[in-house]
Amino acid sequence: MPAEQETAQEALTFSDLGLSAKVLSAVVDAGYTQPTPIQAGAIPHAIAGKDVLGIAQTGTGKTASFVLPMLTRLERGRARARMPRTLILEPTRELAAQVEENFVKYGKNHRLNIALLIGGVSFDEQERKLERGADVLIATPGRLLDHFERGKLLLTGVDIFVIDEADRMLDMGFIPDIERICKLIPFTRQTLFFSATMPPEITKLTEQFLQAPVRVEVARPATTNTSITQRFVKCGSKPWAKRARLRELIDAEGDTLKNAIIFCNRKSEVATLFRSLVRHEYDAGALHGDMDQRARMAMLENFRKGKLKLLVASDVAARGLDIPDVSHVFNFDVPIHSEDYVHRIGRTGRAGRSGEAFTLVTKADRKYVDAIGKLIGQEPEWLDGDLSTLTHEDDAEEKPRGRTGRRGPKKEASDAGEDKGQGSDARKGRKEAIKAENTERKARHDDASAQGERRPRKQDHRREREEDNSIIGFGDDVPAFMKIGIKG
Repeated sequence: MPAEQETAQEALTFSDLGLSAKVLSAVVDAGYTQPTPIQAGAIPHAIAGKDVLGIAQTGTGKTASFVLPMLTRLERGRARARMPRTLILEPTRELAAQVEENFVKYGKNHRLNIALLIGGVSFDEQERKLERGADVLIATPGRLLDHFERGKLLLTGVDIFVIDEADRMLDMGFIPDIERICKLIPFTRQTLFFSATMPPEITKLTEQFLQAPVRVEVARPATTNTSITQRFVKCGSKPWAKRARLRELIDAEGDTLKNAIIFCNRKSEVATLFRSLVRHEYDAGALHGDMDQRARMAMLENFRKGKLKLLVASDVAARGLDIPDVSHVFNFDVPIHSEDYVHRIGRTGRAGRSGEAFTLVTKADRKYVDAIGKLIGQEPEWLDGDLSTLTHEDDAEEKPRGRTGRRGPKKEASDAGEDKGQGSDARKGRKEAIKAENTERKARHDDASAQGERRPRKQDHRREREEDNSIIGFGDDVPAFMKIGIKG
């Protein structure tokens, strides 16, 4: 952005964007005076009723870019039963609930009915809200189509349609659902489309469903915030080695680590890492898609309020969650899709704050790290040497625990057996017993070989029995008829 445009941007206030008096009052009460670049670029066009294609990195205020102009336009008119006036699609339950919170905060001077259609909540409760008439309908694609197919929802009255976090919709496989929903909404609608990245599939979608959109792009797609210090950390590929390295990083940050989100690629890994951290007496919680909705929201609320220091999460927490003061992000697993790296580390360094991001890398992750570097346009910065400096000891299958020195044996539990609740002493004793047994077996084998002995095979036993004329099985009490010879 040229210098004169930056100066003009700094001089703008929310009162310059054409928002209504009611909306401006709520914005001032929330403590905001100057809009972010995406807000300054998108809000005037959205109020004018134009289609908007907004592209900006995560944490730049995209939600307010559509919430504030929608509130201004919704001041006239009321919704009818089962016919919402506006529709906002979100990829996850958490994002949908967060958008609802924004409407409540900025729409406090309005009397609007807001309906939230997400999984994990009773259909009956959601249907009652639809029957009252929804001025604002916020939904995930799957639950929205469920209500439509049950005949409880009509989309012919939608005037404003918002697709938020479109690239995340693509990753989660929602594009066919979105295409279907777009065809159920009037052609004359206004469409506001927001995304942090613009892969080819998303570009095709915008060309299909947006009409002469105003493109508002405040940062190059897939760039990372300059206030975030990014470091990649080599580590062994064994699960216990990665967990141990993560704990070392957490401890090394000391008091500078106010709180942190730790991302894993799989839900099962979230649960395992969470148990490991709790077992090592870290203040941690877990968040993933299989959790009950109430449990997920309670976990997020506890993290926001500082009741939890560490939140182990899947990518369900990577997009758009409004947790402004996260000091650190740890990628326990390197994301398979490089775009997810941008969103994950975007949870820190928000609202002008600085942030720290660490990514644990094994030899198997090399291609993913290369893809991330290519996407963000910069070489990875390594904490203590890149993968070429990974030693055999770093990636060894076993690591000795419980060393004995002047201070006595170390009391740290072994991660290799921690999931079964076994300590390092028990594991070490079992390993020594197995080793002793193997040594003894080898010694017996060597002695037998030296004496020319060989264990007879089963077929040798059969051959011996065939050559032996004695009758086996009756001892001394052999029936007389069995002793009669066979005449040739």
